[in-house]
Amino acid sequence: MLKSCLLILVLLVPCMAQQVRMPNVEAQRAAMKKLSFLVGKWSGEARMLRGPGEPTELRQTEEAEYRLDGLILTIEGVGRTKSDDKPVLQAFGVISYDDENGSYRMRAFNDGRYLETDLKLAEDGKGATWGFTFGSIRTSSVLRINNKGEWTEQAEVQFGTEPPKKLLELSVKREK
Repeated sequence: MLKSCLLILVLLVPCMAQQVRMPNVEAQRAAMKKLSFLVGKWSGEARMLRGPGEPTELRQTEEAEYRLDGLILTIEGVGRTKSDDKPVLQAFGVISYDDENGSYRMRAFNDGRYLETDLKLAEDGKGATWGFTFGSIRTSSVLRINNKGEWTEQAEVQFGTEPPKKLLELSVKREK
C-alpha cells in the first residue's frame, strides 16, 4: 500500500510541476517601473468629505517606495487636520503587476477596511485611475501628475442614483 502511494506520488509530481506557471518577475519589474513617477516623499493639502457639511481641510503627506526589489510599490498617505493636527485620513496601498493577465492590482487599507481593485495606468504614463463598487455605492479616483509636477488626486463617491459627490481633493508636491 505504501509503495503504491509513493509510486502514484512520484508519477504525479512531474505532471503537477508542468501545470504550475512561474511568474515572469522581469516583466513585472518592467511594468512596475512605469509607476516610478510616484516614488518619493510628497506633502501638501487635501480636502475630504467626512459626512454632511463642509469638507475637512488637511495637511497631507504621501510616501511611495518600491519594495521586494521593485515587484511592488507601497504608498502611505496621512492627512492631518489643519486645525488641531489630528490624523483623520490614514491609508496604505500596495500595487503589483500581474504579468499573466497584464494588469495592475491595488490593495488599499483605510480605517480598518480594505479593498482590492484594478488600477489602470494613464496613457501618458503620468497618472492612474481606480474605483470600486460595493452594493449601490460606487467610487472613482483619478491620480495625475500635473504640468507643475504636483501629484493631484480626486475621488468621487456615488450612492445609488444620486449624483456623484467629491470625496477627496488632494494636491501634494515632491519634497526635495
